[in-house]
Amino acid sequence: MTSFPNLNYGYTNNQQQQNIENPELTLSAVDYSLLTDLYQLTMTACYTGEGLEQRRASFELFVRRLPDNFGYLIAMGLAQALEYLEKFRFSPSGIEALQATGIFAKAPENFWSLLAEGRFTGDVWAVPEGTAVFANEPLLRVEAPLWQAQLVETYLLNTLNYQSLIATRAARLRDVASQATLLEFGTRRAFSPQASLWAARAALAGGLDATSNVLAALQLGEKPSGTMAHALVMALSAMEGSEDQAFTVFQRYFPGAPLLIDTYDTIAAAERLAAKVNSGEMKLSGVRLDSGDLVSLSKQVRSLLPGVSIFASGDLDEWEIARLVAAGAQIDGYGLGTRLVTGSPINGVYKLVEIDGIPVMKHSSGKATYPGRKQIFRFFERGKVKADSLGLAAQQQTEKIQETEETEETEKTTDKNVKFLQSSEVPLLQLFLKEGKRVQPVETLAEIRQRTATSVASLPDETRRFDNPVSVRVEISTQLEELTQKTKNNTAQVQRG
Repeated sequence: MTSFPNLNYGYTNNQQQQNIENPELTLSAVDYSLLTDLYQLTMTACYTGEGLEQRRASFELFVRRLPDNFGYLIAMGLAQALEYLEKFRFSPSGIEALQATGIFAKAPENFWSLLAEGRFTGDVWAVPEGTAVFANEPLLRVEAPLWQAQLVETYLLNTLNYQSLIATRAARLRDVASQATLLEFGTRRAFSPQASLWAARAALAGGLDATSNVLAALQLGEKPSGTMAHALVMALSAMEGSEDQAFTVFQRYFPGAPLLIDTYDTIAAAERLAAKVNSGEMKLSGVRLDSGDLVSLSKQVRSLLPGVSIFASGDLDEWEIARLVAAGAQIDGYGLGTRLVTGSPINGVYKLVEIDGIPVMKHSSGKATYPGRKQIFRFFERGKVKADSLGLAAQQQTEKIQETEETEETEKTTDKNVKFLQSSEVPLLQLFLKEGKRVQPVETLAEIRQRTATSVASLPDETRRFDNPVSVRVEISTQLEELTQKTKNNTAQVQRG
């Protein structure tokens, strides 16, 4: 591990405060290039000093293994990744701050000019957001000059890892909740204000109906949604005299809005509301339960308020909702927070697979990688994903050329399943950036949400289940296996000298 001593780089006390302290720790596009790990910059300096910085390199982002009890992942975060790449540049002030650290005192002079003049000029291949993927399948590939492809690693992993986690959890929640209303309530539990925005976006794209995060909703062109908190009930009860008066006041300003009824006595509150609804004194669209035995309480509330939607919240996740559904809980909607926006991380990695046309791979025990630029080929059978094949990107072009010749032979086969599989092969990675410029239009949240639903629906039941799921089989193509062995042999030969 490379470490750097805590040296005094010649700052005065005022300079130290001006250059180092920023209590807000906020992020803007001008800072994007510096939101990276130090070793990305030190490696770039080395590449520059050795004259390698402009060599064409390909890196792929993938996960080696899925989180426990996850049968698939929903790819998400590409939109923010592309925005980042389009705006990637080093500001003069950012370069000055790097120079002032003293860490790069021996870096070549053209390292600084590279940063000052550089932009992202590479290509990006990726699976569209909302697509289900499995272990070892690239969600994204960057093909660019080595220094560019290296520097963007940290930010790409940050956005794709986190948003893919949230989108996957959201898709699983939608799968088990069926048509129930699902709201994202995770802002206060997200790991940062920025994370809360990404979590809200990924949750909506993954299948949830709305978010309580006002800023996220407005930026996404959505309408924020929410109910009320216990604080309002307690404050107005104390000042106005009763829980019922608190409900009346809230309804005065937000007619028909759902009411939180478990602050004191859930059933007693429901009985009083039922009397008002039945007498025509109040119109009520819904109530929320945030504690207690949700199965028993929801059934009792339903008997008292049969025409009113019942909403539940309180550390819920897909397993708990599955339990509630199985137990016959009378719940029409759920609020998801802590367990949606936190939980098991996605340990995505970003690895070099080709440099200057030379396939490369990592040999480390338990962390070996496949060499070369790759493509995912998905096979469908009667609308369901049958298997994936991880092959070389070059295979896609080769197979297109062979397609006409193979068609005649395929039509002669007596195995209809084989014929269907061959006609249903779909390459998943698509070109999104060419020479740093977009080649596909920006997708709407609705389009991504629909792709997520379609993608999940196409998965086998054993892949969608929550306990001991079985992922879709990912086969390694013959060409990739041969390249892997060839690369191993070449590497061994080079290491022997």
